[in-house]
Amino acid sequence: MARLPVVLGTVDLPIAELCAARLDGELFAIDDGWAPVDEPDLPAFRAAVLALRMPRPLVIERMSAAWVHGALPVPPAVAQFCVPHNARIAVLGDRRASVREVKIDDSEIVDLGGIRCTSVVRTGFDVLRDPDYDTVGGEAVVTALIEARPWLPSALRARLDAATRMPHKSLALARLAGAEAAHPTGELRQPSLTR
Repeated sequence: MARLPVVLGTVDLPIAELCAARLDGELFAIDDGWAPVDEPDLPAFRAAVLALRMPRPLVIERMSAAWVHGALPVPPAVAQFCVPHNARIAVLGDRRASVREVKIDDSEIVDLGGIRCTSVVRTGFDVLRDPDYDTVGGEAVVTALIEARPWLPSALRARLDAATRMPHKSLALARLAGAEAAHPTGELRQPSLTR
């Protein structure tokens, strides 16, 4: 018997069966799919949720990758994907997904259960350079990424310094400094359940 994927869609089971399993408390709805209620909330699981919106093999990036890495509580309304600039793609007609061609190295892509996503460093790098940084809550995202990874600010600074001919590099560095100031990495924080 074939094993069902971790995140189910209407191609795996009829919608009526998925809804019945949700009403029975066996599944819960998440984004465009359904998952078992006891499925751990890990990056590979979140990547599988976003993969339901991918019409072809793409790389999860920017705010979608931030959700995969745990920096956002819910997936963004418009899933963001990218492909290397040498992998020409057709325009997507889906209003809930955007795809862009970028210069990206294989070392900046992580494999999460067969689904490709930008690494934490590349995700932070992309968010810091996003023209909509202030309107999409970029500082909160970068701060959340840093909170879980004290080594990240120095890695982001090194990545920004290594970028050549990058417009608004000083703005990205200033944004990084602002995110660091919002969460001092040396501070020990008490878990939220015991506050």
